[in-house]
Amino acid sequence: MGRWTGEPMIRGDTARGVAMTTASAPTITQEQVDFYHENGFLLIPNLLPDDVLQALRDETDRIVAEAAGLTDHNAQYDLEDSHTAEEPRVRRLKSPSTHWPFFRELAQHPVLMEVVTALIGPNVRLQNDKLNMKAAEYGAPVEWHQDWPFYPHTNDDLVAAGILLDDCYAINGPLLVVPGSHKRKIYDHHHPEGRYFTGAVEPDEFDWDMEKDLVALEGPAGSVSFHHVRTMHGSALNRSEIQRRLLLFGYAAADSWPIMGLGPQTLEQYWSFMCAGEPVEQPRQTEVPAYLPLPASPKQGSIYENQKTVKNRFFDTYEDRRKG
Repeated sequence: MGRWTGEPMIRGDTARGVAMTTASAPTITQEQVDFYHENGFLLIPNLLPDDVLQALRDETDRIVAEAAGLTDHNAQYDLEDSHTAEEPRVRRLKSPSTHWPFFRELAQHPVLMEVVTALIGPNVRLQNDKLNMKAAEYGAPVEWHQDWPFYPHTNDDLVAAGILLDDCYAINGPLLVVPGSHKRKIYDHHHPEGRYFTGAVEPDEFDWDMEKDLVALEGPAGSVSFHHVRTMHGSALNRSEIQRRLLLFGYAAADSWPIMGLGPQTLEQYWSFMCAGEPVEQPRQTEVPAYLPLPASPKQGSIYENQKTVKNRFFDTYEDRRKG
C-alpha cells in the first residue's frame, strides 16, 4: 500500500494561572458517553473557555520562543528534522505538565474532568502529556498507531484528551481515527524483521478501508477530542499555511496500573498526578491483550524518533515533499 499524501498537580493560582470557572450546563451527555464507548472517540466543539484557550496559546508561544538557539532535542523540546538554531522549529513540547506549572493546572480543569470522569470513572490520574505542534507547511506526520502498546496497564480505562489550539481543517493535518478500532485486536507495533518497537503499524497490517473507515477530528480552536487508548489513529504532514497545535493529556483510571512499573517515580510522585477523586491502591485487572514496547526502538526521545525506524511509512514526510 502506498503512502497517503493527503511534580504535584497544582491546585490554585499560578503566575500564569488557568481560570477554573466552568459553565453550569452539563458538559457531556449520556448520548455522548455511549457514542464514545461504541466508537472509541468523541469530539466536543468549543469545550475550552475562550479565556483559557487564549492563556494556553500565550503560554505556548512563550515557551516555543525559548527554543531559539537550541541545536538538539532535550527533555523539554522535540525538534523538527529541519530545525536550526537560527530558525527554530519545535515539533513537540515533551511532558509540559512536568516542566511548566500552567499545564499542570490545566490538566485538571473542570470542563475536562467532567468529561473524563464520565468516560473512565471518578478517580483519574494524569498518565502523560505532550503538545504536538504540526507547524504550517512542514509539521511532521504521525504514523498509524494505538497508544496502548506504548504504556500497557492492568486495564484499558485510559483516554487521551486533545485540545485544539488552532482551527483544525482537513488541510492542516487533523487527527484521524478509525471508529470502533478500540474493540479490535492490539496491532503489532514492532519492526517485522528486527522485532524492535517502532511505535507504528506497518501498512500491510491495515485491515480497515482508508476511503470509508476514517474520521477526521476537525473543529474550531478550543474544541477537545477524546480517544480511547486502543483507538487506531494518526495524522498526515501539514501541507497547508495554517498551523495545527494539539495539546494531549493522557488520563488513566486510578485503578489502572502501568505494567512496565512506575519508572523513576516514587509512589508519592506517582499519586501526585491525581486530577480527580482519590488514589486506588488495588489494581483492577481485566483481560486485555497487550504488547510491550520492547525491545526498545533504536531511536528514543519521542514517537517521531521511534517511528523513523518503521520499515514502511504510510504518510509522506516534509523531506519526501522537498524531494518532489
